[in-house]
Amino acid sequence: MAKETLKTLLLVEDDLGLQSQLRWSFDSYEVIVAENRAAAIAQLRRFEPRVVTLDLGLPPDPANASEGLATLEEILRLAPHTKVIVVTGNDDRENALRAVAAGAYDYYQKPVDAQILGMIVARAFHLYELEEENRYLAQDGRESPLGGIIAASPGMLKLCRTIEKIAPTDVTTLILGESGTGKELVARALHALSRRAAKPFVAINCAAIPENLLESELFGYEKGAFTGAVKQTRGKIEYAEGGTFFLDEVGDLPLSLQAKILRFLQERVIERVGGRAEIPVDVRVICATHRELPALIADGRFREDLYYRISEITLPVPPLRDREGDVLVLSRALLSRFCKEHKRGEVRGFSAEALAVLENHLWPGNVRELENKIKRAVIMAEGTLISVEDLDLAANDASAMDALNLRQVRDEAERKAVQRALLLTDHNVSQSADLLGISRPTLYDLMNKFGFK
Repeated sequence: MAKETLKTLLLVEDDLGLQSQLRWSFDSYEVIVAENRAAAIAQLRRFEPRVVTLDLGLPPDPANASEGLATLEEILRLAPHTKVIVVTGNDDRENALRAVAAGAYDYYQKPVDAQILGMIVARAFHLYELEEENRYLAQDGRESPLGGIIAASPGMLKLCRTIEKIAPTDVTTLILGESGTGKELVARALHALSRRAAKPFVAINCAAIPENLLESELFGYEKGAFTGAVKQTRGKIEYAEGGTFFLDEVGDLPLSLQAKILRFLQERVIERVGGRAEIPVDVRVICATHRELPALIADGRFREDLYYRISEITLPVPPLRDREGDVLVLSRALLSRFCKEHKRGEVRGFSAEALAVLENHLWPGNVRELENKIKRAVIMAEGTLISVEDLDLAANDASAMDALNLRQVRDEAERKAVQRALLLTDHNVSQSADLLGISRPTLYDLMNKFGFK
């Protein structure tokens, strides 16, 4: 078995002889050791072990359990799902029970029987895996009304609320945003929340199809309409009957086709290429573009009447650099997804340096660029934490344009800290308050202040 696939076990023990004995006993695990609280916490942060054996009698006061209990408390605060097995003296049952009451998984009294302790450790790993699977299934099975959209920033949360309002209607919607921001996800969310959700969602990219083929792709064609038209063929619009038709990159629609699209939007009928019959279609139309349509109108490359027809409601999708906090939330979600896809279960998080680089990068390619970087990092990672080198990102000082207003700086710092704490604890309010060093009521007040739910 390759070392990378071994389960990581942390032994917190100050007796060097017992350390050696336990290392030998647990040779089927990747064993890391620590002799005191500081070393234990450092190893916990670096390797993120799922199971820890913890001697309660640690220096500088090995005769008492105070240092061991403090270590237990800190381990569970930093990694609440970790299974901690406390090891005590043969006459110290009281402290062992205190440790279990404080959150330890189990306890074992010395002298150490390697076989019995090995059974307890194996059972702890098995329980951790079951609980992790249950957490994953609970998260994966949670129905999201905005499937695929992951958001925490105020701008994106506002967009989500707008989507929920307009989705039940048939209003023609124009989605604006840079390439890679997730415009198609927004369109699919509108479809999923509409009365047409059970019907087809058909998308076509105007920029990806040659101009001489685009008309027949959109409207279909009759047999004999042109060389090679050997049978009658329906177009994409017809295939969307009863559902949603998504016209992506509508700004690249050739001027010669814009009049036909305008008539379709006004009359809800189409004519196939080479045909004369008008075919009624019942579809909801959603368009998207990264282009500045008013500038195209001014240049005579886009019809003004078509612009007003497709933009009954406009939804701007902010670029990732303006979505404060979304990078971390998206990174966690993408890490989970790509670890599953590439069977890299040993990769469980990001180093502090990697998180800082992720936050400071300007992301010109938006979410698509972030996806590529996280996928690369998951494949390249050699340890349990993704490093800056794995991400292949250069450090970028994004602080030059930060606000100088002290109230703004303080509010932004508070918002970031609260968001990070909630993210690290999977939205556990008690643990988040402990991380921040504040009371739960104070944290609730801050959550309300910044719109976190």
